[in-house]
Order: sequence, then structure tokens, then C-alpha cells
Amino acid sequence: MAVIPVDIAGRPYEVRVGAGLLAELVAQCRGRLRKRAVPVITDANVYAAWGPVVEASLRDSGHEPHWRVLPPGEQTKSWSELAATVNWLLDLEVERGDHIIALGGGVIGDLTGFCAAVVKRGCKFIQVPTTLLAQVDSSVGGKTAINTPAGKNLVGAFHQPSLVLADLSVLETLPMRELRAGYAEVVKYGLIDDADFFGWCDANGAAMLAGDSALREYAVAHSVSAKARIVAEDEFETTGRRALLNLGHTFGHALEAETGFSDRLLHGEAVALGMVLAARYSARRELMPRASAEHVAQHIGDVGLPASLAALGLDCDGAGLVRHMLHDKKMDAGTLPFLLMNGIGKTYLDKSVSLDDVAAFLDEELARTPA
Repeated sequence: MAVIPVDIAGRPYEVRVGAGLLAELVAQCRGRLRKRAVPVITDANVYAAWGPVVEASLRDSGHEPHWRVLPPGEQTKSWSELAATVNWLLDLEVERGDHIIALGGGVIGDLTGFCAAVVKRGCKFIQVPTTLLAQVDSSVGGKTAINTPAGKNLVGAFHQPSLVLADLSVLETLPMRELRAGYAEVVKYGLIDDADFFGWCDANGAAMLAGDSALREYAVAHSVSAKARIVAEDEFETTGRRALLNLGHTFGHALEAETGFSDRLLHGEAVALGMVLAARYSARRELMPRASAEHVAQHIGDVGLPASLAALGLDCDGAGLVRHMLHDKKMDAGTLPFLLMNGIGKTYLDKSVSLDDVAAFLDEELARTPA
């Protein structure tokens, strides 16, 4: 088992990465489950696959799980589910020192974390991520949120978990599409500031997705270490360092909004295409070599992720996509910072981007013939 510390000032915690952690849930959470009753929030798919394992682990140690099983999908990150889940926790008489377990992917982790942030003005929670995307990204760092009609993740709070348990066994039951979506957040760490890791992804990404357990453990542990380092430097995204983790997300969130936050485009797929667009836009502005941008697009496409905006078949133009960006939570005094690239592993924050120019670029990409 790999153990990665997240050194948040005054609130450090561990991310544990290994196989079989769900079966050892109570032992891994030793000292945190202080009552017999344990609230567990999950979705229907995860409950069907892993609910019995968690149920047995808790009951065998004298705990009584209280399950809240929600519909899978991005639509669950809503005002209505937030309110209903908060009321459920209050009915269970959850106290500030209690731990709620978030068993699921990014949707469940985000919703549960936000509930934990607001119940009794802040109670504790444990992230048990069950998707590759959640294991390498959303379960670490304390960002919690729900979606609104205005956009994605616009209402939320910073609220760090007490522990993260990334059980690699759950990846064996994950559909390949979900695995690929999570891989987008893995390769992101190489594109941000680690060209050597991008090279590792080039050489090993396909085999990792195909099921190589050693490669999966390395990919998850390396990604978590990279995120932990950045989060420790800039927990609340005030210096700009943590903003680098949003590479591909400004383009990606606009695409998610345009497709109705639906299964038509998963979050990780949107981020993957968003990184391709960030690289190509950087090349268009002569910030990075065009060959490097196409290398990014080629790698994203080779592992089965979307690498072409035109191939999505959207019924909109570049200006329409830019309108979604105006609701981005990173807007500052009417300006939207963009994460662009000087090369692979050389991402930076640019606050001088013209949205009209972005719209023109997106029109070009919408008209581009898919490779």
C-alpha cells in the first residue's frame, strides 16, 4: 500500500492507495468511526457492486451502516439532492465529530463533502473513491460543490476529508469508458509540470488502462502525490499555483454545459478534449510548437478519449461555447484566466486572453475535419 501525506496546515491527512482497502474499511478508519451508526452515501451502481463488501466490513466490526443510495450521474450534484441529504444526516443526528463515508466517484465525493461542510457548520468525512478520476483528482484537496443551471461547481466549499482510501480493486469493475475518463486526470499531471510523467503515460497509458495492476498503482500514487504537493502549496487557490490543476477545465466545463451535464460527455472526457483545445490554442498563439500540441491530441485520441471538437457534433458556434465560460467560477473582474502551455509540462496561467479570439479558435475547431 502506498501512503501519500497531504500536508494541509493544521489538518494533514493521508491518501492510502492499494488493493483490498474496502474489505479492511474499519481497520483503515481506526479511531474515526466513534459510533455504532455509520452514514454511508453512495450511488446505485457503486452500491450494487461494492455495497455488500462495505456492509460486511462495518457489521463484522459491530457497526450499523445507514445507507443513502443516490442516482448515478452528474444530475445528482443538485440543490434538491443536497437539501435532501443534509436533512437525512440531521435526522441521523450526525454530530460535528462524526465521520460520513463518501463511497463513490466524483459526484458522490463532491456532494458528500459539501454536506459535511455545512452540517452543524462542519462535520468530518472520509473519501472512498471508486473511480479512477476520483482516486487521482476529486477525492484529494477538499474542493466540494454542486452544479446549478448557471454552470458546474458554482456553489460549494473547501472542506478537507479526514482520510482518503483509494482501493485499486474497484477499478476492476469500472467500465472502460469510466477508466478512460479518469485517465484524462492522470495525463493532466504530466502536461502541467512533469514532461517525464507525460512520457511515462505515452509508454504505459494503454497497458495501465488494459489492467496492469502495478502500472495502475504507480499512476494513482504518482498523480495523488502531484496533487498533494500543489494543494499543500495553495490550498484555497489564492496564489495561482493550484489553478494549474484546472488545465483543460475551462474548455471542458463549457462542453459539459453545452451537452447538458449528461452522459453524452463525461467530465473526464470533457477535460481530455479541453486539454487538446488548450494545447492547440497555445500553438495557434505560437506559445508552444504545433507538433507538441498535436502530440497531446494524438496521445489523447490513441487511448480512446475525445480529441476532436468537430466529432462531437455540437449544434452551436464558438461564441455559444464562450457564453458558457462567462459563468466560470474563475472569472475575476470580468476577465477569465486561461491555462495555456509553453510546451508539454509547461502550463501557465494567462490573464490576457481575448474571449473573441477564443470564440474564433473554437469556430475553427468546430469546422476542422476529424483525423
